[in-house]
Amino acid sequence: MAPKNRQSTPQQPPKLPTTTASQTPSKSQSKPSTSSSSSVRNTQDARQIAIGVWNNYIDATPQRVKLLDAFMVFLMAVGLLQFVYCVIAGNYPFNAFLSGFSATVGQFVLTASLRMQTNAENKAEFERISHERAFADYVFGSMILHFFCVNFIN
Repeated sequence: MAPKNRQSTPQQPPKLPTTTASQTPSKSQSKPSTSSSSSVRNTQDARQIAIGVWNNYIDATPQRVKLLDAFMVFLMAVGLLQFVYCVIAGNYPFNAFLSGFSATVGQFVLTASLRMQTNAENKAEFERISHERAFADYVFGSMILHFFCVNFIN
């Protein structure tokens, strides 16, 4: 479909602020900016942001959610180790690798779902689901996932 021809109204360019001699900094007051000083400043800013996010996580996150997060980090590490082992040592029993890696990824997804459903900040979205129901769904899903993974190994 061809684009429609639109009549454009003439737009005026935005007015830039005018500077006077009293507003412009003198050369003695301005500091020359080097790339090394800006990169140091950027890394310090990034470090401050990361520290702020970490402190907010420690202070505002409930213990139950932190426990789920720790388990999710563990699952990521196990999946990474399985993948690295498959790359280095080979994948001779390929169905065993697929089964183990699928179990790790599936358990991570189920844990992320449990984290979303039990987090107090998401109470408005999951108001009809109790914490006990969410955990029962998690256990049931985990049992089905591992049943299929064990049967896939053969």
